Amino acid sequence: MLDAAINGLSVKPAGTYVDATFGGGGHSRAILDKLDDGRLIAFDQDEDAIRNLPDDPRLVFLNHNFRFLKNFLKWHESIPVDGILADLGISSHQIDKSERGFSTRFDGPLDMRMNRKSDKSAANVVNNYTTDELANVLYLYGELKNAKKIANAIEKRRSAQAIETTGQLVELLTPLAARGREMKFMAQVFQALRIEVNGELDALKALLEQSVEVLKPGGRLVIISYHSLEDRLVKNFLRSGNFEGKIEKDFFGNVSGPFKLVSKLQKASDEEIKQNKRARSARLRIAEKNQ
Repeated sequence: MLDAAINGLSVKPAGTYVDATFGGGGHSRAILDKLDDGRLIAFDQDEDAIRNLPDDPRLVFLNHNFRFLKNFLKWHESIPVDGILADLGISSHQIDKSERGFSTRFDGPLDMRMNRKSDKSAANVVNNYTTDELANVLYLYGELKNAKKIANAIEKRRSAQAIETTGQLVELLTPLAARGREMKFMAQVFQALRIEVNGELDALKALLEQSVEVLKPGGRLVIISYHSLEDRLVKNFLRSGNFEGKIEKDFFGNVSGPFKLVSKLQKASDEEIKQNKRARSARLRIAEKNQ
């Protein structure tokens, strides 16, 4: 959804923009193509993203989580900004490498850390969380109704031998998946572990809240999410300014949230899905900060 996201950002040639999820650099390059003497500040906590950096003096790259958006923009004297873009999906250079542990397609270490300096890996969660803690992670972040049963199966296996690879986890849990829904089931388990390892929802909340403080009036916020937990937070915040979606109105009945929606929810086209199957779950939302 590159074109739709960049169009939604409405880039001004002399503006200052943030790419909160640099990844492979596709969005950043597209923004730079529209800038003249403007500035782009890009975040990515994954060291592998550094390999994708273009040689461009207008780009400032920060090897940090976007949850620190406001502090770093203040440090670089870049507040306010004209637009912020965040593509919340896993980068291809993460999911396509077996040693990163993000994918069920490969047998590799049970890792899933976006920041490999972090002490918490998926193996830590699977082997060290209590059964109740593990069940909560699976239920809240994977939306798995049989979370307790999954946690008990993990507890039984790890009591005999530590679960250290993605292959071991998939082999253990396959009998618990409904027939014909094995891939969906594993995706939910891996999603839950990944969110817990990386604190993804808390980071997203921090980004959304700080965006109100750092965007200029009229500045654009463009978010691409890939599962309902992310999209619900984004939708509620853009509509109401809070994560519960509670609409507050002023004396005259006007909605008093910090943003106004620029367009309806956008989804990937059939052609985009054909080129990249992961785009099937992409949800694009665009909002503009109120004047």
